[in-house]
Amino acid sequence: MTDWPELERKYFMRTFERLPLTLVRGQGARVWDDTGREYLDFVGGWAVTCLGHCHPAVVEAVSAQARTLIQVSNQFYTIPQLQLAELLVQNSCLDKVFLCNSGAEAAEGAVKLARRYGKLHLKGAYEVITATGSFHGRTLAMVAATGQAKFQEGYVPLPSGFVNVEYNSIEAIQAATTDQTCAVMLETVQGEGGVNLPNDLYLAEVRAWCDLKGLLLILDEIQTGIGRTGTLFAYQQYDIEPDIMTLAKGLGGGVPIGAFLATDSASVFVPGEHGSTFGGNPLACAAGYATLKFVIENDISDNAGQVGQYLLAGLEGLKQKYHFITDVRGRGLLVAIEFDSDIAQQLVLACLDEGLLVNRVKPNALRLMPPLIIGKEEVDEALDILDNVLVAVMGRKEV
Repeated sequence: MTDWPELERKYFMRTFERLPLTLVRGQGARVWDDTGREYLDFVGGWAVTCLGHCHPAVVEAVSAQARTLIQVSNQFYTIPQLQLAELLVQNSCLDKVFLCNSGAEAAEGAVKLARRYGKLHLKGAYEVITATGSFHGRTLAMVAATGQAKFQEGYVPLPSGFVNVEYNSIEAIQAATTDQTCAVMLETVQGEGGVNLPNDLYLAEVRAWCDLKGLLLILDEIQTGIGRTGTLFAYQQYDIEPDIMTLAKGLGGGVPIGAFLATDSASVFVPGEHGSTFGGNPLACAAGYATLKFVIENDISDNAGQVGQYLLAGLEGLKQKYHFITDVRGRGLLVAIEFDSDIAQQLVLACLDEGLLVNRVKPNALRLMPPLIIGKEEVDEALDILDNVLVAVMGRKEV
């Protein structure tokens, strides 16, 4: 048998901390490794496989498109691109779309758009306020936007134009706002930072502040969008609307694609000011259109909300059982479990041994991001494994 980890060590840049597992097949909420062993997948490609692995709607759309037209430049019109753009606009509060290849590209494009808006309408203002604990991507500019020092320290000096302030504090945003501020950029729920939820009034207060000061509000829905939190977009749960929104991850059902959307008033690009060779290519857009259409027509967001509540209730039960679980939080099927010590990696490996894939989002916290099509049976299976693993890792039951 080929030693795949050895090939990775030999040929691949050491940028990923991989688990000792080589996956070769997936179907629904399950994956199989190169020995044929089955696993329940509660990582979901980092919140990407919203319809599960190899969903028929996505497979059929990609297969048909691959036989028809894979790539042309944006010098020409293509039908899947325009179908996806229309569906996104018709089901959101926004008016115009730019399609790209990833979440980082979407965030970059959103910031470029905000800066262009500042140049045209805010006397050249260019600074974007972001929150501590945020994550907006791994390009150099988005590392500067990200409010986590661990992502920034190796790359100083960082590009200017970003101000990181305390999360969940409208006062911090107000204090950081100057005549150079053009936008505030926030994740609707902070995913990579630990599944951190906004206070009840926070996003509404930020929206009101942006309106008062004439700033753009950019909502990063790369991890929360396409149904993950129980509505198609998470902003719909907070009674606000953004000026710009970024999407990726679940948008393609497993195929790489990103997007940013804007209101008509914020959509200030003119030809030549932004672009992408592969962005909006027919293959990715066919996958995105099929995914989004299936999510909308089959109430997948509602399933994520209901099953997510069931998952949170089960985790709360574990929290009552084990005193070393300090917090359980989340929206829909984006959930975190936090502990009183740095045991997350031990738990990841123990879950792996028991056939459950989970994600260490912090040294003391696990993140669960299963496909949005799962049912209560899969949740029960995952909870049973977690229960057993907690006993094994901690070496005792805590009542």
